Amino acid sequence: MSEITTRTISANGLSFTLDEAGEGDAVALCLHGFPESRKSWRKQMPALAQAGWHVAAPDMRGYGESSRPEGKAAYRVERLIEDVGALFDALGARRRLLIGHDWGAVIAWAFAIERARPLDGLVIMNVPHPAVFIEHMGHNWRQRARSWYVGFFQLPWLPELALTAQGARAVGRAFSKTTTNPAAFPKEVLDHYRQNALKPGAATAMVNYYRANTLSLPQWGPGRAQRIEVPTLMIWGEQDPFLGIELSQGYEPYVRDLTLNRLPGASHWVQQDDPDGVNERMLAWLAIKGLDREALKGG
Repeated sequence: MSEITTRTISANGLSFTLDEAGEGDAVALCLHGFPESRKSWRKQMPALAQAGWHVAAPDMRGYGESSRPEGKAAYRVERLIEDVGALFDALGARRRLLIGHDWGAVIAWAFAIERARPLDGLVIMNVPHPAVFIEHMGHNWRQRARSWYVGFFQLPWLPELALTAQGARAVGRAFSKTTTNPAAFPKEVLDHYRQNALKPGAATAMVNYYRANTLSLPQWGPGRAQRIEVPTLMIWGEQDPFLGIELSQGYEPYVRDLTLNRLPGASHWVQQDDPDGVNERMLAWLAIKGLDREALKGG
């Protein structure tokens, strides 16, 4: 298994702490979501490195040990897209694989739609394309109810208070009460996520992802988003309490080459709930698309 190391790099005027495995200029960049950290990719990084990729998983801006700029506007998706491009550049990427979960997947979708840098592949976990989400929010009342917290996060100060009360108990419960695999979230993992949320300014930065972007996602909505031409793998844990499985359908207008893999036993936290299932499907897809170690050597 490839060793995971940690370092801090500068990109887009910010400091990012990232975990790395593997080496070279074929860079797989793994973007975490809310309320996670770079550690959420700990089970995928060695497998991707063995497949020939230089894997990097940063704490996203506002999270963990990375820079925490102030103000809601600093967390607009446009700024987050810039971060991803700058991270690829700072890592010397010649080939690029972008992998995202939750908010990391929102950013990955937007990055691919905007074609901010050429991508060799896109891997999305448990978040729909913005256009698909907008379509469903227009008529899917069950999904509207599931997304109640998006509205709550628009409020001032109260979300931060709720997240950080009792040692960020709500952050730990976000995982422990919704996972299908409690063994994937032992105390030390939950403590890591809770302590991250308790860092000065962290809760506000995390919530600002929602505050800054509620009205911006329609720019990639139906009839407005460029079709994604990059080969795309979507992995979806079927036991997601936040996003219905129906949001994994209806991608023909938006993605030219989509492979969908559903994991019946996994929740929203799919890569942590079922790391073996996720890794198996990712590695098989990389081989089919010519993005594994042998192909990268030749390229």
